[in-house]
Amino acid sequence: MSIPVIVMGAAGRMGATLVRLVRESADLRLVGVVERKERAAGLGDPGCPVATDFASLSDQGKSMVPGSVIIDFTAPAASLETARAAAQMGAAHVIGTTGFSAEERAALEALAVQARIFWSPNMSVGVNVLLKVLPELTRLLDGYDVELSEIHHNKKKDAPSGTALRLAECLAEAKEWELADTACYCRHGMFGERPQREIGIQTLRGGDVVGVHTVYYFGLGERIEVTHQAHSRENFASGALRAARWLHGAKPGKLYSMQDIL
Repeated sequence: MSIPVIVMGAAGRMGATLVRLVRESADLRLVGVVERKERAAGLGDPGCPVATDFASLSDQGKSMVPGSVIIDFTAPAASLETARAAAQMGAAHVIGTTGFSAEERAALEALAVQARIFWSPNMSVGVNVLLKVLPELTRLLDGYDVELSEIHHNKKKDAPSGTALRLAECLAEAKEWELADTACYCRHGMFGERPQREIGIQTLRGGDVVGVHTVYYFGLGERIEVTHQAHSRENFASGALRAARWLHGAKPGKLYSMQDIL
């Protein structure tokens, strides 16, 4: 039996990719899409109910929503509102939204105790494997200066990217540092020598770059660079569909991530 899927922000770059891949899938079925009123006309005929918010969609298909998996790459406030509604209705919720505050992440974690919620700032298998590898590399290169940079298209709203922040958290955890105390997001003017306890995080924006993240280890007389380049949004969309299949059979209890799948 196919898994019913609801796509939030269906007219956006990621939403449109998700809609297409769900339609092409043999084990997933598109049962609803959500998009803002001014963008809904760009959807054409998706072959399923269309609504301007999740509450309206759930009113159209009360029997369909509880068994569905919602896939959501929108904005923090919208995703959190959807998570609350999905938890009440028993739907599973895959979230790829970035830019959550610490308070919003805590709210998701609280909801996930009773609801099936999955959140990852990057759905790429490659990035999540990198998150497993970097701690060991960081420990082996103890004493090296660690920096990272990220590049995205000029339409991206949050900075640094959610992936860059997660990579920085990973590096800080490996060094047993608090990221809040050691992150450096900008250097300008006479800032002095680089402190040893520092992780530089630099942001570049331009063109249509899907996503490039590089971690640098600077030692005396050598430099190691680890780079992940995303060539298309299908990479992230495929990861989200993988998460949807996995979450459909999972139980509530924690805020799941790609690490749980791997």
